[in-house]
Amino acid sequence: MPVSQGLGRLAIAAVALVAAATAAFGQRTDDAATRRIALLAAIEGPIGPATTRHIEKVIEQAGARRAEVLILRIDTPGGLADAMRDIISEILTSPTPVVGYVAPPGAHAASAGTYILYATHVAAMAPGTNLGAATPVAIGGTPGAPRPADDKPAGSDQPGSDAANGDDPDADQRPLGERIRSLAPDEAMNAKVTNDAVAFIRSLAEMHGRNADWAERAVREAASLSSAKALEEGVIDLVAADIDALLAAIDGRVVTVNGTERILATTGVAVESMEMDAITRLLVVLSNPNVALLLMMIGVYGIIFEFWNPGAIAPGVVGAISLTLGLYALNQLPLDYAGLALIMLGIAFMVAEAFTPTLGILGFGGLIAVVLGAAMLVDTDVPAYQVSWWMIGTMAASSAAVLILLLGYTAKAYRRAPITGSARMVGTRASVLEWSGDGGFVWADGERWRATGATGLAAGASVPILGIHGLVLIVGAANLGATTVAEGAPIRRREREGET
Repeated sequence: MPVSQGLGRLAIAAVALVAAATAAFGQRTDDAATRRIALLAAIEGPIGPATTRHIEKVIEQAGARRAEVLILRIDTPGGLADAMRDIISEILTSPTPVVGYVAPPGAHAASAGTYILYATHVAAMAPGTNLGAATPVAIGGTPGAPRPADDKPAGSDQPGSDAANGDDPDADQRPLGERIRSLAPDEAMNAKVTNDAVAFIRSLAEMHGRNADWAERAVREAASLSSAKALEEGVIDLVAADIDALLAAIDGRVVTVNGTERILATTGVAVESMEMDAITRLLVVLSNPNVALLLMMIGVYGIIFEFWNPGAIAPGVVGAISLTLGLYALNQLPLDYAGLALIMLGIAFMVAEAFTPTLGILGFGGLIAVVLGAAMLVDTDVPAYQVSWWMIGTMAASSAAVLILLLGYTAKAYRRAPITGSARMVGTRASVLEWSGDGGFVWADGERWRATGATGLAAGASVPILGIHGLVLIVGAANLGATTVAEGAPIRRREREGET
């Protein structure tokens, strides 16, 4: 009886322990599911493909975890227009309210960063920051820039004239064709780019009730504002010293997310930072056009060396991987396909030089094509995404060195004596076995050979081989140096009966 009572108590204790563990686990799960969070992600440095990928993942995570807000901490000089538009599209369709926050003090949201800040549901800045200078850099100069003195329209030099102020009161009344004809081709392109950028940023400003007129000035005149002036002008919604102050300031604010009004409840939320994953960090490195170009050249030279030394394996493996990564990286950038075509043509010429030596004509022609192609490879005026001239010069110098070494090797190979076939015997010596008059037999290269040449040779004499005619060696006198004659040269020999 006591034993059964002990077992019963043990069973009851086990059941109670399991129930307590289940309740605790369930409570922790419920707490994790109901915990209110705000996600924080950074837009730092030039805006490119890696930035787009990072923001896409962050917005996806914010929606999946039902975050109260997503805070984008911005500090950027600008970047690629396509990447900027992709990020703005993600923000506008985000199920989570997005707060743009230019921070820390000293940061700026220039160029593309200004557009992104205008696209966010709440725009904020830290003290000591600035935004603006959103003018698109276009071919032919900056839109709105002053004309040279000798290129001003007639009447523009009159003080107070509309032309001098850049205003034409009758411009909108003139026929469209006349207005288009009045612009030079480069001015027409600049006008198209600028007007498109103005319409875009004005639409973002109107969507969130911000100062659209200043936004247009930021595009047309590259205007910039400090954080205090931006708040005064209605460009941003608030100024906050840090993340805690920002969350306190936006608590209770009403924003429109995907057409639905939402009241932000940010008091007491936990802030979690979202860092770039490993693949995105790799893309940051690869999206540098200098790295992409370097990988391509390593890939090409690796494959060339593999062809030169079949079976080496390592150059081929490294070359294939590098070339693949280089092409992937270039695919993420705004390419000029004429530049890419020149690089491919130059590479083909250099490979052809390696296998069909043309004394440098194909090799150096290919090098010139690669340099020109690299200079025009990336179609953007953003400095961070342009190929460095230092990189181009280093690549050209290294390629020229490889070509010079290749030409030297080729010239040496042409001068080198043959190491296969009977021609390799020319210039060596033979030992006379039998000799009569100007003909007989000699021992050369481990074989007995018929020979002709000098007269009066004695058996055992060492004679130089001057040439080969068919299967007959041409030898010189015993005291003659290793002077050669061309194969097939006319020879004197005594015709013997039964000999050819």
